[in-house]
Amino acid sequence: MADETPENEEAVAAAEDAEKALEAVEAEAAIELPATDESDAQAKAAIELPVEEDGPRANRRKVREGIVVSDAMSATLVVAVVERVRHPKYGKTVQRTKKLYVHDAEDSAKVGDRVRVQETRPLSKLKRWRLTEVVERAR
Repeated sequence: MADETPENEEAVAAAEDAEKALEAVEAEAAIELPATDESDAQAKAAIELPVEEDGPRANRRKVREGIVVSDAMSATLVVAVVERVRHPKYGKTVQRTKKLYVHDAEDSAKVGDRVRVQETRPLSKLKRWRLTEVVERAR
């Protein structure tokens, strides 16, 4: 007789709902399990995304172009990079100049040359860039 009370009926209904939810979760988990058969493994391999042709990861290093301002140091250049940015409040285009310390192992670039530089690991206290090519020689 104690089983026929409304409180017990609600508890039984809640337990049944919980069991149904658990079965649904287990069914979804069974679909996502790793393949055990060779045919399943082949099917999953066909679904996987192809690897990029550039290699396992893309090169995300920044590349900038600028003018050599100084070459007085050995194996180091100072390159001025001009960036054109819109002013956040007024909307006018503003030029911002940034000096980059660049590693030049061969001392190939001279003052006034237009060069292309690439971001690299820290080489010294200030050097974070290396020379990739001299785009245009100074006249």
